[in-house]
Amino acid sequence: MIGFKFAGGESNDQQYLPFHPEPTPMCGRYSLFAPREDIEERFGATFADDYEPRYNAAPRQSLPVITAEEPETIRHMEWGLIPSWADDRSDFEFINARAETVDQKRSFAEAYEQRRCLVPADGFYEWKAERGGKQPYRVTLADQRPFSMAGLYERWEPPQRQTGLGEFGAGTDSEDDDEIVETFTILTTEPNEFMADLHHRMSVILDPDEEATWLHGDEEARAALLGPYDGELASRPVSTAVNDPSNDSPAVLDAPEA
Repeated sequence: MIGFKFAGGESNDQQYLPFHPEPTPMCGRYSLFAPREDIEERFGATFADDYEPRYNAAPRQSLPVITAEEPETIRHMEWGLIPSWADDRSDFEFINARAETVDQKRSFAEAYEQRRCLVPADGFYEWKAERGGKQPYRVTLADQRPFSMAGLYERWEPPQRQTGLGEFGAGTDSEDDDEIVETFTILTTEPNEFMADLHHRMSVILDPDEEATWLHGDEEARAALLGPYDGELASRPVSTAVNDPSNDSPAVLDAPEA
């Protein structure tokens, strides 16, 4: 059984980080292993640092995003949004935000207004109950090209850094505890007809001509993008090796054993 963290009175609307590595509801795993040049060409942006192909991207990992602030740069942030006002990062690590209420929830409203991003991917995973257990499926665009999911991001500053206590080593166990952390979350919405067979939610997938609107458009234009994806998708079963996020290699794409 999966344990989740609930906080801020939003348990009906958001997906929280699981305590241990098992498949998660909504969008809890995805991939991005297309060649670096293809990703940069597709998004008209360049990586600010090293690119590491991800076959099994999971919460708490540092993963590529493109922000409204720097749309020509692909940078890395940690998956699992921590609101800027959080006292303790462990209480708030939202991997998903529900599109229907994102503008109303304290954890996301400001980021929805001011800090939107694209989350590049070339596939994501969902688990379907079948005879013998849950079977993972990899979902892609029908033409297999990279795409973007709508995201939000935040910069979280530890309380000891805000007060200056970190300078004196008070309340921290290491220098890492005093670092500003940049995090992101992925928006989810109702499933389209294709996804409904796999899950009751799906990530908000953007067409290339919608990405600039998501990053820079007004509220009405942005809200119009938050419905189910209306393009063609494809899926196929993959190895249960993907269940464990430490398995981040092409082997997770193998067909399941007969």
